[in-house]
Amino acid sequence: MARPYRLQAEDCFYHITSRGNDRKKIFLNDTDFEKFLEYILKAKGKYDFYLLAYVLMSNHYHLLIKTTKPNLSRIMHYINGSYTTYFNVKRGKTGHLFQGRYKSLVIDA
Repeated sequence: MARPYRLQAEDCFYHITSRGNDRKKIFLNDTDFEKFLEYILKAKGKYDFYLLAYVLMSNHYHLLIKTTKPNLSRIMHYINGSYTTYFNVKRGKTGHLFQGRYKSLVIDA
């Protein structure tokens, strides 16, 4: 069965969430939190979106973003991919860090 199509549009608000595989921690120390935020800032420079709010918990995160182009998948691929590479290299691990695909909910006010 094919997975559902992810809506992507310009000038669209999204609530994004993703959590660690098996609900494990994805942020183990302050440096990890800072690195994740650094990747978000780099993504903002590359893909031109607005980060309106964020919450980083030890095993998951929430982002509220507004896109300016229909490029949500590129934004999230960059953020999650970059952070996973950092996390795995730093700890000598391989494989998935996040449990499945990120979740995105369109906010229509």
